[in-house]
Amino acid sequence: MTGTPVPHPARWWHRLDDGRIQCDLCPQECKLREGQRGACFVRRRDDGQLVLTTYGLASGFCIDPIEKKPLAHFYPGTSVLSFGTVGCNLACRYCQNWDISTSRDAERLQDAAAPEVIARAATRFGCSSVAFTYNDPVIFAEYAMDVADACHEAGVRTVAVTAGFIAERPRREFFAHIDAANVDLKAFTEEFYVSLTRSHLQPVLDTIRYLAHETSVWLELTTLLIPGHNDSAAEIGRLSSWVASELGPDVPLHFSAFHPSHHLRDVPPTPPATLSRARRIAMDCGLRYVYVGNVHDSDGDTTWCPRCGTALIRRDWYRILECRLGADGSCPDCGLPVPGHFAETAGDFGPHRIPVSLSGS
Repeated sequence: MTGTPVPHPARWWHRLDDGRIQCDLCPQECKLREGQRGACFVRRRDDGQLVLTTYGLASGFCIDPIEKKPLAHFYPGTSVLSFGTVGCNLACRYCQNWDISTSRDAERLQDAAAPEVIARAATRFGCSSVAFTYNDPVIFAEYAMDVADACHEAGVRTVAVTAGFIAERPRREFFAHIDAANVDLKAFTEEFYVSLTRSHLQPVLDTIRYLAHETSVWLELTTLLIPGHNDSAAEIGRLSSWVASELGPDVPLHFSAFHPSHHLRDVPPTPPATLSRARRIAMDCGLRYVYVGNVHDSDGDTTWCPRCGTALIRRDWYRILECRLGADGSCPDCGLPVPGHFAETAGDFGPHRIPVSLSGS
């Protein structure tokens, strides 16, 4: 089923003295005249008001392993119902989902689903959580928040996969509805953020600090290492040291491999050795749980006890081979508590990615 966008009243905006209105959702602070859209494309001025044009519509639904988000310490082995819409408030030149994030075509919105429908579908499919992903949920926050409320009423958790580029007030309101987040810390220089994403670093750091220190949201971070742009040992060291000093040693950090995409097709893929080097640097900076992604690396996939060195969760890509952690998350050999959310027995969903339709749900 193809959905038709129905404008939904947007939150977080105010009127300006010159007759325009300003969107206050994110640091882009788009100032709009009648009929104009923001940088994200999905928020538009309509009859003097700000509206969200993609409320209740999705570009598709898939059942994924939670490890694919990636989340390594949030109910390992479980399945998550994933969906996104279209548009983005960043303009990453290397976006891996560019066909969705840069879409200006409502035909990309193939599924119409009310929040209650998504919550029921997650239950019906046996998913323990719903993930707002593929494009940044910040730009469809009103929809995501309503979906999250419906999910929580049904006993389903919520996950946000986000770049964290959001203003202070909506940040508080949005993440109050979220159980776990993976924030994409794209680099550790303002130059990278401006030139390759058309955004800024500091608001992302503010979001990460807020999540770590002022919420109960389970937090993990991901950095996609792009050869020649953000993969130097010096920058990886600065990023890792900031995480260790500002957030603490227990926030999981994922280094993922870049594959040529969108406007950076002339940049080669990230060598596995770069990821291994980044993992060593981060651990030398004091981080205890550092992972690699988008390559096959059994050591980099595994959760190791930082005290006694035993393998606590052995993974092969997105498959759980062995999980020795129970619900209390303690190492069975030395008793060290491992931060995160775990069940008495890990899930066994496996590495599959299953597209699904919510029609008739």
